[in-house]
Amino acid sequence: MTEQQLQQQIIEKAWSDPAFKAKLLTNPKEALQEAFGLSLPNDVELVVVEETPTKFALVLPQNPADAGKTDESLDTW
Repeated sequence: MTEQQLQQQIIEKAWSDPAFKAKLLTNPKEALQEAFGLSLPNDVELVVVEETPTKFALVLPQNPADAGKTDESLDTW
């Protein structure tokens, strides 16, 4: 499964399961562990933001100049 497919599954579950969505917003690591068996390292921070008609999220990708400094712990996804 690709990262994009996993993200789509998480989004679809959040849309269809209010309890999962609430937990995803308050404790995303625990929500992903319980629902998908995903275990993220303690040093990885996961932020979940819900967009609304008046609130948008902009994600800045890692600077390519820092590409050699990637955190291999993210490969556990």
